[in-house]
Amino acid sequence: MIFEKYLVPDRICNCYRDVTPKLLASLGVRYLLCDIDNTLVTYDDPMPTEQLSQWLFILYKSGITVGFVSNNDKERVDGFNKELEYVAYAKAGKPFTKKLKQAMADMGAEPHNTAFLGDQLLTDAAAAKSAGLYSIIVPPIKDKRTLFVRFKRLLEIPYIRKYRKTHPVF
Repeated sequence: MIFEKYLVPDRICNCYRDVTPKLLASLGVRYLLCDIDNTLVTYDDPMPTEQLSQWLFILYKSGITVGFVSNNDKERVDGFNKELEYVAYAKAGKPFTKKLKQAMADMGAEPHNTAFLGDQLLTDAAAAKSAGLYSIIVPPIKDKRTLFVRFKRLLEIPYIRKYRKTHPVF
């Protein structure tokens, strides 16, 4: 099925902290693009949490370059990134890949050494896979319970099951 190619992630982790320098090195990844909302923090967190800042520092010390690609607006992304000053793109239009490719160009990254970390298959995994990146999905930190989000999560279930049948849980 064509959708499996884009919607079954390469890896599912329990949370962003499970994406360690050791894991990334084993994959040949030197660049990590991340979604922000519900992947790294809740929609309600305007800035990185202390725990997230520690994780980002560990990645930095290990030589991993991080950037952000979010579908949220510029004000949200710029505010979140203000003190970090990472490469960051708002209104990314994921699952389209334009902003992922721009972020990679800004960082000097190539698809073969870049991973994308997100919480949604229909946007994050699809964009990553379409751009040729390694896709890592985590469960949403605080899932929105709107009708639209519930519908999207229902659509993701078969692809999560497909992943779990063929991959160990990390």
